[in-house]
Amino acid sequence: MIFTVPREIRESEMRVGLTPAGVQALVNAGHTMYVEKEAGLSAGFQDVQYRHAGAEIVYSPAEAYQRGDVVVKVARPTAGEHSLFRPGQTILSYLHLPVSSPDLLEALTAHQITAIAYEMIEEEDGHYPLLVPMSEIAGRLAPIIAGRHLMTINGGRGTLLSGIPGAPPAAVVILGGGVLGSNAARAFISLGAQVTVLDKKLARLRKLEEQFGGRVATLLATDYNVRRVAAFADVVVGCVQVPGHRAPILLSREDVQAMRMGSVIVDFSIDQGGCVATSRPTTLFNPTYIEAGVIHYCVPNMTSGVARTASYALTNSALPYLLELGAEGTESLLSGRSALARGVNLYRGEIVHPELNGLRPQRIVATPTGGKR
Repeated sequence: MIFTVPREIRESEMRVGLTPAGVQALVNAGHTMYVEKEAGLSAGFQDVQYRHAGAEIVYSPAEAYQRGDVVVKVARPTAGEHSLFRPGQTILSYLHLPVSSPDLLEALTAHQITAIAYEMIEEEDGHYPLLVPMSEIAGRLAPIIAGRHLMTINGGRGTLLSGIPGAPPAAVVILGGGVLGSNAARAFISLGAQVTVLDKKLARLRKLEEQFGGRVATLLATDYNVRRVAAFADVVVGCVQVPGHRAPILLSREDVQAMRMGSVIVDFSIDQGGCVATSRPTTLFNPTYIEAGVIHYCVPNMTSGVARTASYALTNSALPYLLELGAEGTESLLSGRSALARGVNLYRGEIVHPELNGLRPQRIVATPTGGKR
């Protein structure tokens, strides 16, 4: 099979779809690899490293797309890439189709693309292996981001996350106690912040209580509780993820207006539409804005800020599925019940994932999950 890795062109996207190590693994498995010139440069990977790994370097986005049976990306394709699609090819990336522009779905359909969404690859035990690494990275970056924007010079409340003797630590509220939320909680706790985690699942709250030995306060994520704790928070971190769906709004505009002046919202759910009513996407180069006196940080691809680590993490998680795809072929996707099959959003241009039926009226030709979900 022929795999290709184009250079990411979305604004501030510095990750790369595969590291040289991932390329070499696919080459060793008998596949052909093409990598666009400087595709890995922002993540610290030189073209010569890809050549040594067995890839051939191509010199334009058009050539990168036209060469490949399978296109391996990070971010969903931009409008400028839609015309480059080769009819019938397979594209893998973090697609987030429910919150993408309609023209992407139209382009995927028109070119009869098989589209596999990394965020919807789901193992039998219910975990999402391609979401885990980015969630881990985002969670661990949370106090770095929040601490910076709490500083007076950046318009924040001037609160040190850890506090000092005689001055209390920052009050941090985390909405969602999954992989991202638990990693954020651990990172904030390690700096001495006062942490409260809210989640809709009591079992998850019990697990957090046990994991952190009572060092976090836990609350059920009811509207009342969210509103009450947000009003006294220095930092609110949105960690809600519902693969295949828009994130639910947990913090209303009125709730934000009731927050302290100079407090900070870090909405990591923004790649799925955001879990705060006042959130809107920003970029790594212009990451914040102020609304109702509250600083909002809403960067969909914030893990691109540590592009090398994120590219390693993505390759480590994606490689087993790419090897599976290379060995089995795309024809086996709809008949299988594998985790990879559960990530198929479109097959040859037609929506096949049951949770995406509402995106556009369309005949469903098959169910990649075998009825599971």
